[in-house]
Parts: sequence; C-alpha cells; structure tokens
Amino acid sequence: MMLLMSTPSAPKNPKLVLARRALFYLAVSVLTVLSLLPTDRLPEFTASIWDKAQHTAGFAVLGTLGLWAYPGGAGHSARVVLGLLALGVAIELAQGVSGWRHADAGDALADAVGVAVGWALSRALK
Repeated sequence: MMLLMSTPSAPKNPKLVLARRALFYLAVSVLTVLSLLPTDRLPEFTASIWDKAQHTAGFAVLGTLGLWAYPGGAGHSARVVLGLLALGVAIELAQGVSGWRHADAGDALADAVGVAVGWALSRALK
C-alpha cells in the first residue's frame, strides 16, 4: 500500500481511483461514528489514550488518505484540507449538541494539527 501512496500523479486505472476514494470515505465514516458515539460505547482501550493524540492521529490518517485519494495540484489539496478542517469543526459542534459528548475547541485544534501532519506525510511520500 505504501508504494501506491507514493505515486505523485493520479492513477490511470479508474478502479484504483475508486478504491482509494472508497477507503478514504470509509475512514471518514468510521472516525465520524466513533467521534459521535457515547463514550461508554467506545472500545475500552480508547480511554487509556490521550484524547488530543487520538484526534491528531485520526485526522493525520484522514489527511494522508484524502490526499492519496485525490492527488493533483494545489486546488485538490486545498479542497481536501479545508474539507477535513470543516469535518473536525462539524464533529465538535455535533458533539456539543449530542447530550452525551461535549464540544472542545482544543479537539478541533488537534484535528487541524492532524490534517497538517497528514499533508506533510503525503508530501514526504511523493
């Protein structure tokens, strides 16, 4: 998989493009669901990991996968980055109104740091 991620240009195979994007949206869906579940329904090991590290790692994965799924110029990268930043804020807002989670601006900041890490990692892999 790492070899595929190092390809700097868009793959010519439409099935590969579709597979990359499906993996990205699957990861977005899993992260979103886990972020909105009541904390008592999350796997136990998550409680032992620092919350901000979880946010940073999750969004680093999304950033890397998103930029891998949508390779191209600065326009593609900007859309992926801005979309993920908006997702982080939307998740925090949804947590704030959920009644079982709470919104935290620090979490949104950790999400942004994760997106930046994902961007840097995707650049390094090119």
